Amino acid sequence: MSETPVKQQTTGAYYGQAVASFGIAMAATAIGIFQLEASAWVRAFLAIAVLYLTTSAFTLAKVIRDRQEAGQIVNRVDQARLEELLTAHDPLRKL
Repeated sequence: MSETPVKQQTTGAYYGQAVASFGIAMAATAIGIFQLEASAWVRAFLAIAVLYLTTSAFTLAKVIRDRQEAGQIVNRVDQARLEELLTAHDPLRKL
């Protein structure tokens, strides 16, 4: 049986860009909220809402990734079973 490893195509530059983009977006949002001419309660509510939205997005991304990885494992098991059946099958064998 041959196993096909799952290749990750994420480079260091891509990872750095994603981290920097996230940091800039959070900083810009925080500056925007705190520069807003509203009461402290309104700004605090918006800040908590942004933090909740951010943690929810991370959780959703993790759940999607976990489901995808689980699907890949099932596909590998199914592929291994099929290869085993094909290897064991001899069409020239007499019945």
